[in-house]
Amino acid sequence: MVNEIRIAVIGQAAFGEQVLKALIDNNENVVAVFSPPDKEGRDYDPLKKAALESNTPTYQFSRMRDNEAIETFLSLDTDLCVMAFVTDIVPDKILEAPSIGTIQYHPSLLPKHRGPSSINWPIINGEKETGLTIFWPDKGLDTGPILLQKSTIIEENDTLGSIYFGRLFPMGVKAMVEAVELVRRGEAPRIDQNDKIATYEGWCRQEDVIINWNDNIDNVYNMIRGSDPSPGAGSTYKGDGIRLFKASKYLQEGGPTPGTVTDITEETFSVQALGGCVRVGRVQPRGSAKIMAPEWMSLVGLGVGDIFGI
Repeated sequence: MVNEIRIAVIGQAAFGEQVLKALIDNNENVVAVFSPPDKEGRDYDPLKKAALESNTPTYQFSRMRDNEAIETFLSLDTDLCVMAFVTDIVPDKILEAPSIGTIQYHPSLLPKHRGPSSINWPIINGEKETGLTIFWPDKGLDTGPILLQKSTIIEENDTLGSIYFGRLFPMGVKAMVEAVELVRRGEAPRIDQNDKIATYEGWCRQEDVIINWNDNIDNVYNMIRGSDPSPGAGSTYKGDGIRLFKASKYLQEGGPTPGTVTDITEETFSVQALGGCVRVGRVQPRGSAKIMAPEWMSLVGLGVGDIFGI
């Protein structure tokens, strides 16, 4: 049984910050933090700020693949590396350097939804469940053995934002602490992923979420909420691009041509798809910031009968 282990944290942003704070609060021995380089004119990354506040030695490299980064990591003589929101490529020399190994957070129920946009796609696909995995990364992409998993239901009104910030973020921080405890006690499993049921999707980009108003209402609605707040499901209005957010849906059989504006209220407008309509409360016109629907409707003079998608 291991009573104390030397831990290095590689990560960034609010998730990395909260993982570090949780590990310190749990009296784990974090000996080093690796965070992204400072950006001119911007505040420190939240993970770096938390490391400085806790007097944890902090290292910053543009690329973890650089020899200096690798040599620095190897000099720390760590037992465990914890990867908390890492977008850089971490080389095998670092992953394999700690005496026990490296663990990583991934926001899906691996082996399903390997890849970088693993929260978007289950919602877009209309799935009813998602979750998170703490796993031991290997040479593949999200393919290493599983340490632990936590699941959560995808409710009908959930969005990318509500799933991540409301559930997968806080669940992930707690899961990281639980995983480190299991490692420290020598009880952490390494369960091979079942490649026969594995799926992989790339980044969910703007061009991947263009609304087809002739599609079923459920598919249209899932696309909008699965890309809210980013990258935003797209359409066109009078030839100009627009992205839609803050949506709900209602059934309406036998309505007008798909893409037609069917209703306007003080807060929303509704657009017809097959079998129903989506109500939209926020938009992002091309080249502009996101604004609430009433402001945009006033700017363009939106009316019932106007058509999206042409």
